[in-house]
Amino acid sequence: MFNITQMRLEPKEGNSLQHVSPANIQSAIAGYVYGNFFTVDLPELKAHIERSPWIRHVDISRMWPNGLILRIEEHEAYAKWNENQMINTWGEIFTANREELDDNVFYPQYNGPDGSEKLMVQRAGELATLLSPLNLRIETMSLSDRYAWQVKLSNGLTLILGRDGGADVVDPLGGSQEAVSFAENVQRFVQAWPILLNKTKGRNIIRVDLRYAKGFAITFDSVVNEESAEKK
Repeated sequence: MFNITQMRLEPKEGNSLQHVSPANIQSAIAGYVYGNFFTVDLPELKAHIERSPWIRHVDISRMWPNGLILRIEEHEAYAKWNENQMINTWGEIFTANREELDDNVFYPQYNGPDGSEKLMVQRAGELATLLSPLNLRIETMSLSDRYAWQVKLSNGLTLILGRDGGADVVDPLGGSQEAVSFAENVQRFVQAWPILLNKTKGRNIIRVDLRYAKGFAITFDSVVNEESAEKK
């Protein structure tokens, strides 16, 4: 009597369910629903469900006389992370089948050390804003173990940004002089890029190295040559 025989899935307010179905949930909790309407361990069931792919958070309530209501918040994929994981829009890592991603949405590839994912999402947002006047987007963004940045853009150009001094502070843009170096570095490139394109017509720039205090170095395709471009 009162055994759990019904389960209703609902998206949390403001969300929709794109990847989670009743079949997914039934498969995930098979063998983990113990007890009846009164005795089922909801915290344990919640913890188990939240380990399932695509599920970021679930609230579970009882539905008289023999059911449960699951209000689910899915992970919202933001980017691919390292070899086989994903980052959501909150800067959290989760594991899911990448083949289930929407083919109509572009997901950049992020690579970085453990614990750097929130910084990665923050910096990517800053970079996207700074690059918007050039109509360029991030294809790949990499952070080394020494917290040095390298970014590949949608036009094939690679930016070498060097070490992120602001990564050592709580709020990378919270007023520290070091913290604004990332934005200043990128802004320097954004301001110079149209001029560079005009001066180097007919030559394809494949890399810009911004690890210089007052300038940068550029590398041309198929030519073993670097030219420093001093800021004017």
